[in-house]
Amino acid sequence: MDKINSLQNAHVKAWKKLQTKKGRKQQGQYLLEGWHLVNEAVKAHVSVQTLLITEKQLATAPDLTKFPAVIEISEEVAKHISATVTPQGVFALAKLPAVKADPLSDLDLSRPWLLLDNVQDPGNIGTMVRTADAAGFAGVAFGTGTVDLHQPKVERSMQGSQFHLQLVSTDLNALVAKMQAAGIPVYGSELNPRASQYLEINAPACFGLIMGNEGNGMDAELLTRTDRNLYIPIKGRAESLNVAVAAGILMFGLYR
Repeated sequence: MDKINSLQNAHVKAWKKLQTKKGRKQQGQYLLEGWHLVNEAVKAHVSVQTLLITEKQLATAPDLTKFPAVIEISEEVAKHISATVTPQGVFALAKLPAVKADPLSDLDLSRPWLLLDNVQDPGNIGTMVRTADAAGFAGVAFGTGTVDLHQPKVERSMQGSQFHLQLVSTDLNALVAKMQAAGIPVYGSELNPRASQYLEINAPACFGLIMGNEGNGMDAELLTRTDRNLYIPIKGRAESLNVAVAAGILMFGLYR
């Protein structure tokens, strides 16, 4: 088993760059951290190429023969390549999925989809993906301006749900057009007098639900393309709901 202890090692420098979208694209791989994510990826048959593990974790590690390559790294290296303050000491290098000419060609349109429009906070994204998974949605679309789905903080916040449903990065206008052409309604989320109270909606088995930016809401053009725009009635004095909380209410409220 190879061992790497120095931060000046060329491999370590490359792994550090996986925290950036440019680095991931150039290397064709992304980084997963922690046993939970690594094991979920293996169960989902994700192409995990190399396991990086500290001596401490190695002492209690399960069978490692399922990994094509294993490299022992120092605690210093683990801290350097981690996106967390207290790294777990276990990482996997996973191969980026091949870029499809048409990312919308093989979508499961038998169940609902969550569409994320310019959502910026990794924690919000992770919560919404996990909630979509729990609510039985088919997938989540990461629209223009939304944080990259392979960003380490996003991967970590999804906690394995990314392997349970379809995730695509796409232009939401194209996805909305595809769904509506198939007779699938698309609902926006908007707090204004023209929007419909979500409890009044009798949603079909498949629909699209768009959640917008944390501060600015949905893109104005997208709002004009939706079949209906929905709001959640607020009974107290709060001005608004966190986007992930609102998404959870709408997902479970519509898909019932």
